[in-house]
Amino acid sequence: MILKEIAHSRTGDKGDKVNISIIPYDEKDFKLIGDKLTEERVKQFFNEICKGDVKRYELSGIKAYNYVLDKMLNGGVSINQSLDRHGKSLGSALLEINI
Repeated sequence: MILKEIAHSRTGDKGDKVNISIIPYDEKDFKLIGDKLTEERVKQFFNEICKGDVKRYELSGIKAYNYVLDKMLNGGVSINQSLDRHGKSLGSALLEINI
């Protein structure tokens, strides 16, 4: 099953950090996502571009997860001249992971 079949995401970036929230469409999938989408799994998925740690925060009140990925944007958007270095597209990429 692909994550996007059971969840959607919201993303943001600040400096060299990206946060990706994964929100299940149905609360019943909250535990499944938590079991399958560990910090290690997210780090492995982004291993070519994530040079820092991945920390997961459980948002149990709204049945969602927030992942903070450090050292992701090559210094951040404002100091990087590469195209599309924003974290916005990374949530969509993570939704393609097979769980």
